Amino acid sequence: MYKISAKGTKILKTFHLISASCWIGGSVALGLIYFLKQGLTSQEAVYGINLTMHHLDVLVVIIPGAMGCLLTGLLYSLLTNWGFIKHKWIVVKWVITVSAILFGTFYLGPWIQKMILISRDSVVTGNEEYIKIQLLHFVFGAAQSAALIFAVVISVYKPWGRRKIR
Repeated sequence: MYKISAKGTKILKTFHLISASCWIGGSVALGLIYFLKQGLTSQEAVYGINLTMHHLDVLVVIIPGAMGCLLTGLLYSLLTNWGFIKHKWIVVKWVITVSAILFGTFYLGPWIQKMILISRDSVVTGNEEYIKIQLLHFVFGAAQSAALIFAVVISVYKPWGRRKIR
């Protein structure tokens, strides 16, 4: 199979790191935005912040970063000697990446959509459904941010050695 040159690997690594920075930075930013909403009573302000979260998630930072990580990770595995399953830490990174993308797609993103709809149509102060969804999004978003940071840490330290493939 074709393998890319050292220069090509460095270019690929650059795009992988930029993508990871966008994904993690956007994820952390969403967590911080949660605190901006606390204590707000203006329906329009809460709705505006929820729209901002949606744009940060879907259009600008998080999804492009996640897709960039997935694509560059795939290229890394295919076009370099790292492979998909040669090392345990790479397998863990794949599990984290795919799980985070799926969880974001089926839970975190829809929770933002629901918060937008609720804050557009009613005052959120005291709205139990909104408060529950907001808390779920914050807690699981923070957990996902931690998992992504863990993926970066294992990329740097490369623990657990090589897998024994029979």
